[in-house]
Amino acid sequence: MATNVTCPPLTKATSNGVFQGDNPIHFVLPLAIVQICLVVVVTRCLAFLMKPLRQPRVIAEIVGGILLGPSALGRNTHYLHSIFPPKSLTVLDTLANLGLLFFLFLVGLELDLKSLHRTGKKALSIAVAGISLPFALGVGTSVVLRATISKGVDAGPFLVFMGVALSITAFPVLARILAELKLLTTDVGRMAMSAAAVNDVVAWILLALAIALSGTGHSPLIPLWVFLSGFGFVLFCSFIVPQIFRWMARRCPEGEPVDEMYICATLAAVLAAGFVTDAIGIHALFGAFVMGILVPKEGPFASALVDKVEDIVSGLFLPLYFVSSGLKTDVATITGLQSWGLLVLVIFTACLGKIAGTVAVSLCCRMPVREALALGFLMNSKGLVELIVLNIGKERKVLNDQTFAIMILMALFTTFITTPVVIAVYKPAKRKSKGDNYKYRTIHQNTELRMLVCFHSTSNIPTMINLVEVSRGTTGKREGLCVYAMHLMELTERSSAILMVHKARKNGLPFWNKVLPSGSNQVIVAFEAFGQLSRVFVRPMTAISAMSDIHEDICTSAERKRAAIIILPFHKHQRLDGTLESSRSEYGTVNRKVLEHAPCSVGILVDRGLGGTAQVSASNVSSIITVLFFGGCDDREALSYGTRMAEHPGISLVVIRFLTHSDDTNSLLDENFLAEFKQNSSLNNSVKYEERFVKNAAEAIEIIREYHRCTMFVVGRMPEGDVIALLSLKTEFPELGPVGSLLTSPDFPTAASVLVLQQHRPGSFPN
Repeated sequence: MATNVTCPPLTKATSNGVFQGDNPIHFVLPLAIVQICLVVVVTRCLAFLMKPLRQPRVIAEIVGGILLGPSALGRNTHYLHSIFPPKSLTVLDTLANLGLLFFLFLVGLELDLKSLHRTGKKALSIAVAGISLPFALGVGTSVVLRATISKGVDAGPFLVFMGVALSITAFPVLARILAELKLLTTDVGRMAMSAAAVNDVVAWILLALAIALSGTGHSPLIPLWVFLSGFGFVLFCSFIVPQIFRWMARRCPEGEPVDEMYICATLAAVLAAGFVTDAIGIHALFGAFVMGILVPKEGPFASALVDKVEDIVSGLFLPLYFVSSGLKTDVATITGLQSWGLLVLVIFTACLGKIAGTVAVSLCCRMPVREALALGFLMNSKGLVELIVLNIGKERKVLNDQTFAIMILMALFTTFITTPVVIAVYKPAKRKSKGDNYKYRTIHQNTELRMLVCFHSTSNIPTMINLVEVSRGTTGKREGLCVYAMHLMELTERSSAILMVHKARKNGLPFWNKVLPSGSNQVIVAFEAFGQLSRVFVRPMTAISAMSDIHEDICTSAERKRAAIIILPFHKHQRLDGTLESSRSEYGTVNRKVLEHAPCSVGILVDRGLGGTAQVSASNVSSIITVLFFGGCDDREALSYGTRMAEHPGISLVVIRFLTHSDDTNSLLDENFLAEFKQNSSLNNSVKYEERFVKNAAEAIEIIREYHRCTMFVVGRMPEGDVIALLSLKTEFPELGPVGSLLTSPDFPTAASVLVLQQHRPGSFPN
């Protein structure tokens, strides 16, 4: 007798709404939205809480996944079956793997195979030791695990998976840790990045081998066919795909938006490559990773791809993968003395293999002991690739629940200890300039002027170059000016920040750009062209740091380069209607920190189009510089800079000294300085000196208004004297001081730029 079998109705994508009696979380789309929002909120809150510990975000995402899973909140079955019911896990895993697919495409974009060719023997030896010894110990550990908690699993795949899991170094996580600790440009950082890049590539090859061996087929030829097909796919892509990508890149000129069709075609190619590798049997992620590696890194094409994909993938979909892992991780399965003993064994062998292997080879290469230890712990950091290996092993039934939980906790522990241990073990000596070599921390006449000019974006470049042009003094004196042009770039959580760091990592602090093609960076081209045309030594630099401590890079660079003055752009820029609007208020904080900690004089430039929006050649310079002198060391520094500018044939200098009729407390230093200035400039027709007596604040402001048509005002940050006491000006921006705030206020009608100077006080720079 036939029985009627009724299939359960398929779950609908969307509900009819609560007013129709539907519970939204019983439907696919609303439930997925709730899951994504919950995951993002939990992981971001954890990342915020762990920020003081300087932990990479991957730690917060792994911990968040575990907390949302059966190990913590999942112990409440009502929560688990409401928010993460079994029927939703397929959709969750699909979204997570789709996000992971594109994230690994971005990881492939970070890896430059050309840099692997330049890897030195020392880094290659460290990479080999950091893979082989942990792999061997992983194989040994797998024997113990098979005899205890992993009985019955296939020996071959299990040995390879354990070896790969223990030998991995997470390249993106390592780069993030190095950047946070400002170690990217140290010997340890350069070595770690080079070794980790090699390790990353080898790890993917070993993972492909592990997946091929873990197939369910009974024929021993199947793993061989899988591996050979995968190798053939990579070979085919290596010959064909780069040609297509290069053709696309050539049709995307610098400065022009990348055609949407090329972006769409590339993303479709990533999905197609994922389908092919999944069909072969080595997981869809490999196809995406290979596509990322093959995209040319030069030009705007790669950065456009990152901008289109990165935020939604890293911010929304990638955390789902960590939750997917967390839902499979049940720490409660680790019960009894044996299980906890095995956890300790796995952690010990993971650390021993990586650290001992790396340290041994490093010492053989004559690295100092502290550097070798720091390198060992850095190479021991795990991350996303570790989770991928473990999840694939779980899917392929190679790792059971208990082994999976042990391996997840091992990855969490080894990554968590990296930052604090490296901080404790390795403290790179700050190379301070010797006092004898660093003579001029302020502006002096008839000596070489060494400037550290900082800028935030390419829009600052013409003004900064024009300022350098008028600062170089008498034309023809090459030794008169030495300029270090530093591009300030924020290190963010975006992986493109690490891509940016990776491109610049081969040079010292800050990141020197000499290894980049000259045509790939407008900043370098602009400053190098200016240096050649004007016979001024110009060295472009890039500092990549978090906003909270980028001032350390500026001050350290000024110290090392023995700069006499640091020039910083004001955090506000001029709008078309002439008013100033804020670019980023964080840069104002950076300026104030530099003023506090600088080892030399500091100038803050309020740009109102100094010289226009393009670089002005030396023969076309025609500017009027006005120095407002009230008294004090900062005003003396402003006049020193103005005197330097007056040496340029295209500059007319006007110096206005403000006095009161009852002013009999003039500083002797001011009087002597002005006497020397008048004597030296008496024969210079381009210099005009005036003394103006004022009775009250209104008269002083009216005199300043008379010179509103000049090209630039040069003033001291903290002037002194009776006139300033009369003015009692409101200081809106502390970094500009009272006079600078007056000249930049909306009530003061001028189109002139303003340069506010603070003279270095001996002993003010902390040792």
